[in-house]
Amino acid sequence: MIYWIMIKTTLKFLAVTLVTIVSLQSCKSEYEALLNGNDVDAKYAAAFDYFNNGKYNKAAQLFESLAVLTSGTDRDDTVQYYWGLSNYRFKDYYTAETNFTKFITNFPRSPFAEEASFLRIDCLYRSTLRYELDQVPTHNAISVISQYLVENPGNTHSAICHKMLKELNDRLDRKAYENARLYYKMEDYKASRVAFRNILKEDAENIYREDILYYIAKSSYKYASLSVESKQKERYLTFVDDYYNFIGELPESPYRKELDVLYRRAQKALGRYTGADEDLGAKEKDFERDRKKLLKQSGQTTS
Repeated sequence: MIYWIMIKTTLKFLAVTLVTIVSLQSCKSEYEALLNGNDVDAKYAAAFDYFNNGKYNKAAQLFESLAVLTSGTDRDDTVQYYWGLSNYRFKDYYTAETNFTKFITNFPRSPFAEEASFLRIDCLYRSTLRYELDQVPTHNAISVISQYLVENPGNTHSAICHKMLKELNDRLDRKAYENARLYYKMEDYKASRVAFRNILKEDAENIYREDILYYIAKSSYKYASLSVESKQKERYLTFVDDYYNFIGELPESPYRKELDVLYRRAQKALGRYTGADEDLGAKEKDFERDRKKLLKQSGQTTS
């Protein structure tokens, strides 16, 4: 009895599986027939049906197929726009950006043109990489967004475009800052100072300006203290200049306490210091906690 129940259950399962396979094959065949066929109305309706049901990859393929069939007709811009939008919804931002770029060129007067322009920007923004990686896509996105804002002042998308632009520029600031800080971590203090100074030459408003000025002074001090005696005077004087530049701009900075100690040490090395020796006794570790806190606040790492 149990044996026959098992057989019946197995046969029922196989039957259901077979029906499912046949159904899937039928759906697949129906879709492929639509995709490869030339019935514009049927394909057009199916493309929107797939799109409205969230099957964006299939919709994109149908709209792509329709693009040739509807070229030059009153459906042309609609098909081209939804081809791009389907790829966008499918998160294929590279293909979608290409779609929207062509759309803007070919249909500048279309009612979809304004939204296509913004979606192109969003595709470029979403295709950018984190600061550790190649920033060519970031530069490209910044260029296109900036042009869009110039050409469309007060546009409904202006606020979000400004937000994108700030985020991307901040990422470039972080990239430049971390690249320079790598020299410091490698204890190449001469190269570190040059790299940090170059950042401010190219972008005086870098969001890490305070940290950069700190590392410029710290690098020059380290470079001087590790130099041969015959070179130390000149290099300590360079540090003194960097120190005055820092406190002149940022007299209340949390880094001030550490740099004050380094300044007194430099003055002693130059034979100019007349204060108490205990004022020179602070060690690197005495400032480590404060420095870690500052770096954490700005989203950096201390490694």
